[in-house]
Amino acid sequence: MLGVMLKRTGVILILVLAFCGIAISAYLSQSEAAGSPLICNIQNLSGCNLVVTSTYSRIFGISLADFGLLFYTILFVLAAFELALYNQLLRRALQAFAVVGFVSSLYSVFTQVFVIQALCIYCLSSALITVAILVLASFIEPLRRNPA
Repeated sequence: MLGVMLKRTGVILILVLAFCGIAISAYLSQSEAAGSPLICNIQNLSGCNLVVTSTYSRIFGISLADFGLLFYTILFVLAAFELALYNQLLRRALQAFAVVGFVSSLYSVFTQVFVIQALCIYCLSSALITVAILVLASFIEPLRRNPA
């Protein structure tokens, strides 16, 4: 019973984090669509506009913010369905998407630090959210069962 409650709590936290990711990605997408600069003046993390307008901010002509919006929306929907259905396949799908998001976030942070040499607080926040989702997803459905 306790295991089920912990899984449910983990999925609820993923749902909340995915919503936060949607909010960040939507702000970045909206700002890009409107052509308006991002509000970003936190001490050493003021390179948001440089990062989001760099050539590395698009893949196949689509902005990373739009990919982020899609990614977090999929996670949100999967988590919502998992709460309603309590399904192992949905938990595995959450884990798979969390790994994809984590790898994408690693690439993004690496690019910001070593290539663009500017940091974006929104991008780093998204990366932290993705790491938290990966950690939670790894706990909601262990890869192996302990022998009884």
